[in-house]
Amino acid sequence: MKHFINLKDISTKNLRKILIDAKKRKNLRKKLSTLEVDKGTPLKGKLLIQMFEKSSLRTRLSFYLAIKQLGGSTLTLRPDELHLSKGDESIKDTAKILSTFGNAFMLRTDSDEKLIEFKRYLSIPIINSLSPLEHPCQILSDVFTIEEIKKKPISKLNITWIGDSNNVLNSLIAASIKFSFKLNIGCPKNYQPNKKILSYIKNNKNKVSIYCDPKKAAMGADVIFSDKVISLNDKVNKKKKLSYFKTFKITQKLMKIAKRDAIFLHCLPRGNEVDDIVFKSKQSKVWQQALNRVHVQKSILLYCFGKLR
Repeated sequence: MKHFINLKDISTKNLRKILIDAKKRKNLRKKLSTLEVDKGTPLKGKLLIQMFEKSSLRTRLSFYLAIKQLGGSTLTLRPDELHLSKGDESIKDTAKILSTFGNAFMLRTDSDEKLIEFKRYLSIPIINSLSPLEHPCQILSDVFTIEEIKKKPISKLNITWIGDSNNVLNSLIAASIKFSFKLNIGCPKNYQPNKKILSYIKNNKNKVSIYCDPKKAAMGADVIFSDKVISLNDKVNKKKKLSYFKTFKITQKLMKIAKRDAIFLHCLPRGNEVDDIVFKSKQSKVWQQALNRVHVQKSILLYCFGKLR
């Protein structure tokens, strides 16, 4: 049994195994319909219990299909229906029930502390499908998408992030250390990664550069990432925050500073941080990016169940 909470705690070898397995599984599904099960039904009889404390579209759909295509089933719980959310039951007791009825637990949460506490008491694997500090499933899938499109290891590419220092960026930084790729970050001075993240970068001697000028960050990029400036449940002065990011919008002009064959990625949903022209252009690979969540999360599930070869 293995947990999937953040990329930092998983070896590069195992992360690469997940990506290799995902590539094989995607290739084998070319002639299969959406709900047809993979050969061998590796997770037959297994139940994935999901709980979403935050809004979800891509994660909900992709994990549903992931477990179904592996031969298992899924059950989605609503927090407002549980005693836990009303303060009538502890995480310890909830975890015991989840472990009794299910085989794995996927949590999209508004609290990293809650994630760690569930891990402490569960006797089944837990998967972090988004927390305030991390979004590991998204970023590992994005590494898969980049290598699929560019047809080379991500370690040989220049990756750029332009936007807020949020949970997605935290996981991207972790990936840059695990997979040894150059990462440029473009963000306003007031919205740079926090001291703990900067210390993590420094201690791992990684090639991460931070710029307050988006043009400098985009120079020579093979991939440009962006995300919503106002994140889910972001408790800030939205008008004030948006004003800082006016010059950090992804435009055609900015994309031209990157390499000619650069691609644009966005985990969605989008806001005003990218021009419609860029979002709908041939450089934009957001739909391929979204679909690949299914393939990578299948391999994440297999990793958690100890079934990766």
